[in-house]
Amino acid sequence: MRQALIISGQTLQPGTNVFIDLPLPPLYTHAPMTMPVHVIHGKRDGPRLFICAAIHGDELNGVEIIRRLLKDPALKRIKGTLIAIPMVNVYGVIHHSRYLPDRRDLNRSFPGSKKGSLTSRIAELFMKEIVANSTHGIDLHTGAIHRSNLPQLRANLEDEATLSLAKAFNVPVLINANLRDGSLRASASELGIPMLLYEAGEALRFDEISIRAGVRGILNVMRHLDMIANRKIRKSTSKEPYIAHSTAWIRAPGSGIFRTLKSLGSRVKRNELLGLISDPVSSLEIEVISPFSGIIIGRSELPLVHEGEAVYHIARFEDAREVAAQVGNFHDDILPDIDYEDDELAIV
Repeated sequence: MRQALIISGQTLQPGTNVFIDLPLPPLYTHAPMTMPVHVIHGKRDGPRLFICAAIHGDELNGVEIIRRLLKDPALKRIKGTLIAIPMVNVYGVIHHSRYLPDRRDLNRSFPGSKKGSLTSRIAELFMKEIVANSTHGIDLHTGAIHRSNLPQLRANLEDEATLSLAKAFNVPVLINANLRDGSLRASASELGIPMLLYEAGEALRFDEISIRAGVRGILNVMRHLDMIANRKIRKSTSKEPYIAHSTAWIRAPGSGIFRTLKSLGSRVKRNELLGLISDPVSSLEIEVISPFSGIIIGRSELPLVHEGEAVYHIARFEDAREVAAQVGNFHDDILPDIDYEDDELAIV
């Protein structure tokens, strides 16, 4: 008989599908605050996977990814446990802010402390109630405000277990990202929990390709872990994902009005023109040139730039041409893949 799961003092028996309000410090107005947690504790043994979104409160794609994920009929016969947290930083979501009210970054505050700052206390609570009850994790993110990211995974790809999860997720670009002190990935790693970080889209915006790719990727991982049954799906045109050797931000060589010439996923060559920065009161234009070849995985969406601001994020690969072709195939493969009855309502 499978054991019960205890979260926030609630005992969840096998075969349970529940919603838990994880208590958080109230607002100074005396309004109560809770972190929403959905738990599907299957009858049969298996991995315990947590999926979380909005650790940065302005990153909303993951909220919609989890909403659609929880409606998938495959979860009715789950092996193991799914713990889904659509809004970790509830305070930030309310205020459209990346940070918590004490202006700290939650993803630089793990594993946290019971006696620390507000952010540190929430990090400690999340580690105790969610991460400690899990065997695997996926953290959903977007680009920062006014910056878009191509769907990509960041993970410790030198770890075989993590690499296998990343390949199963199936997005074209994988980035072998070092663990950062204070990040959720770093703290989970210390507990021996393989974790993926999915980056796609822009803060405060829904992006349909990013959302669909996220839902499909999570289901792929769950099939890989044998949490849900495999099913026959339309043949995909995508191949095994490519691992970036390195990435770098290209910064504005001057201030002005920025006009982008390259889209996300574009292949660029060394010394190729990426965009133009115009002086708003004269005909002066400054060219933004790529210092190396690669694929654009991030881009500024704000046309107003100061000198030194990051405007393009480029990843280097052994064969950028193949990666660019796979990104194109990936987009073609995702867009017709409508599996959700209300998908048309989510297209913006």
